[in-house]
Amino acid sequence: MAWTLLSSPLNLPLSHSAIIAKTSSDRLRSSTGRSRTTPPPTRRTIRANAAEQDQAEGNDKDKDTQAFNPFGFVTDNPSSRSAIQLPESPAEDGNVGQMIYRIEDKGREYGSSIKSGKFRWFVRETGLAKGRRGTIVFLHGAPTQSYSYRVVMSQMSDFGFRCIAPDWIGFGFSDKPQPGYGFDYTEKEFHEEFDRLLDVLGVESPFFLVVQGFLVGSYGLTWALKNPSKIMKLAILNSPLTVSSPIPGLFQKLRIPLFGEFTCQNAIMAERFIEAGSPYVLKLEKAEVYRLPYLASGGPGFALLEAARKINFTDTLSQIAAGFASERWDKPVLLVWGISDKYLPQSLAEEFQKGNPNTIKLKLIEGAGHMPQEDWPEKVTDALKVFF
Repeated sequence: MAWTLLSSPLNLPLSHSAIIAKTSSDRLRSSTGRSRTTPPPTRRTIRANAAEQDQAEGNDKDKDTQAFNPFGFVTDNPSSRSAIQLPESPAEDGNVGQMIYRIEDKGREYGSSIKSGKFRWFVRETGLAKGRRGTIVFLHGAPTQSYSYRVVMSQMSDFGFRCIAPDWIGFGFSDKPQPGYGFDYTEKEFHEEFDRLLDVLGVESPFFLVVQGFLVGSYGLTWALKNPSKIMKLAILNSPLTVSSPIPGLFQKLRIPLFGEFTCQNAIMAERFIEAGSPYVLKLEKAEVYRLPYLASGGPGFALLEAARKINFTDTLSQIAAGFASERWDKPVLLVWGISDKYLPQSLAEEFQKGNPNTIKLKLIEGAGHMPQEDWPEKVTDALKVFF
């Protein structure tokens, strides 16, 4: 008999998770006919035969119709089918807490915790503090983390750059303050805390900036618009850039009262978001890193919920489109665009480039989706190396 264990987004112990058992053997129906010489069956025999017949009919019905699976949102996601696996010895991995213990040290490559103001940021850093070619700061989008830049950072530091990639406050392994207690997840607060972090890290201006993604990724671009003197060159990976940029369903759901509170506590939210925008499926060891913060506590989910409800997408994208137009922005910009992005089509990048064709250059990355730094980091490195 084979057992398949399905994970629950509610962080319940595995003993409360849904378990579906299927048998590979067919049960034989008992015959209802009997010969004249056969003695009449006892009452116990009649009941046993009836039970076997009912069970066999139930098995036949299962073959004809597919049973409703309330956990389909988990099992339909390729990488998340093994979100919680049944170990060979159940005592080795009996609940979510034990699974967190197994993966809690993953995904911290090149990183450390840095105190800045009231909060602790998780910051990845490669290369020498005084890189001969300068400093590159990498900013991620929601609902992901700086882990996506790990390969690009390692490769760029080999060319003499100092590379820094923080997890935004509320994301990844950085602090997740409760809204209303010193941080409300507004654009202004994100900008202020980012300025403090740059000072703590000793980042000298001007520096190279790389930005990717939605929401906090957009805040990275609006920060650049407010601090052009601190930017030497700007590289933008797949990000919403115009008011015509579609907003993914995740952020729309988060803005719905009550439904948003439920959605933000889905532990596999980040990996599903990445896969939905990519032509690839994440390997399990990568998916576990993106899943870990949301699995470990409710903090990251509520931080994302608050940020998604505070942002005005239309106003923010209008600022970006207008701010990088020809008459307002003169620093070199490179668009590194994964053409298989299922959220943001290539036409958006082309539309954005037309607003400032002398300054903005477009580099298309075949075979990459919404997060080209995760899908094909070598191609991203090649483009940044030439540009920077």
